[in-house]
Amino acid sequence: MMRPTISASLRRSALALQRARRAFGLNRIALAVARAPLLSAILFAAILSFSIAAFAQAPANSPQAIVLRGGKLLTITHGVIENGALVMENGRITAVGPAASVQAPAGATIIDVQGMTVYPGLIDSETQLGLTEISADQMTNDLLEPSDEIFPNLHVADAFHAESTLIPITRVNGITNAIVAPGERDTLPGQDAFIQLDGRIASDMLLIRDIALPLNFTGEQRRNESWEKAKFPFTRMGMAAQLRQALLDAQDYERKLDRWKKKGDNGEPFKHDLKLAALLPYLHGERPVVLAAEDPSDLETAMSVAREFHLKVILNHLAHTAEALDYVASLKLPVIVGPIYEEPKETERYDAVFRLPAELYQRGVKIAFASYDAHNARNLPYAAGYAVAYGLPYDEALKALTLNPAEIWGVADQYGSLDVGKMANVVVADGDPLDVKADVKMVFIQGRQTSMETRQKRLYEQYK
Repeated sequence: MMRPTISASLRRSALALQRARRAFGLNRIALAVARAPLLSAILFAAILSFSIAAFAQAPANSPQAIVLRGGKLLTITHGVIENGALVMENGRITAVGPAASVQAPAGATIIDVQGMTVYPGLIDSETQLGLTEISADQMTNDLLEPSDEIFPNLHVADAFHAESTLIPITRVNGITNAIVAPGERDTLPGQDAFIQLDGRIASDMLLIRDIALPLNFTGEQRRNESWEKAKFPFTRMGMAAQLRQALLDAQDYERKLDRWKKKGDNGEPFKHDLKLAALLPYLHGERPVVLAAEDPSDLETAMSVAREFHLKVILNHLAHTAEALDYVASLKLPVIVGPIYEEPKETERYDAVFRLPAELYQRGVKIAFASYDAHNARNLPYAAGYAVAYGLPYDEALKALTLNPAEIWGVADQYGSLDVGKMANVVVADGDPLDVKADVKMVFIQGRQTSMETRQKRLYEQYK
């Protein structure tokens, strides 16, 4: 075996030092090492590796108690508390109530929020944060694997880029958690992740790596861009057949795996299939599939496959299903609505898309909002405000940004309301959270006050 040459080792060290300079600002030290003998470089690399290991540790929850006193608390679960107080300690909410009845812990930092509105961090139920940076630059896009239509074995967590500049600009508008999903051009494009919008590295931010599996059935998944590049599935018939075959293959794979386990390996290795194995938790109903359909016919076709295989379903999109809302309600499934800014089709009323959240709520459907975006995910609360203008009750709009998505994604014991024991993801704004004129002043995630710095603000200060 050939040993790596000294020059190759130095090249790898140089790359590591370049990354470290960005993380630690070690320009002068790195320059000195570059001019030093090899021994000095080796010693510095050892010290640097220790520093990086320490840097990589997840940030601890804020141990010091913080009290927000005097603000208007929108608790979501137990009404509005005027002149309230909220205590955060060790990353959790430890007290909520009227300011006169909440005692601050010894040594706590007390923040006066009189005239402010305090509410739980918002949850975006579908984004592409961390998977794309510049839409026109393919080097910054990890949205989709185009080589096949069925890829349940892909995980967005493996591509999530915690350093994206789109994350801070989303966070400063009060969004503290989000579902990150792959692109929609594949039928089964890979598994979603649940993140928080604060952390130094990806592992700090990835709270649940595989929370759900998108099942896209909107027609965009057909490979029919041109006759020259046409391939299966060319039609919706092909999409349905391909999806059904993948699920049947996964069931057959599980039967073979069970037989192999029962008889023992007998020295014969089992050929594992990551694609089929990834479908098993969904066939067992352990995790939900997020079924995207826009038209009634697509919804019915996709639901027939989901029912055939007893899949646990969350619906999303449904932007143009106004004619089938009674059918949607009869399914008794939660719906992720949006994007609410889509234009209606020629056959629809001008307000069909805008009224969809209210129409679903009136039929007893639990809804949550999603931006379906990365660059404009910060506008999530305004989608809810728009829905209020078209008939959705205000309290329900706020729930659709907080408690409802927490319940839909199975994390309501930790997120979605200002309740004692829940994670201290808290937002302080100078007005109504659904009002575009309101300005978010503070965002706390796990009890830590996060930075309000963004790339946009830095550029403004630089060039104003």
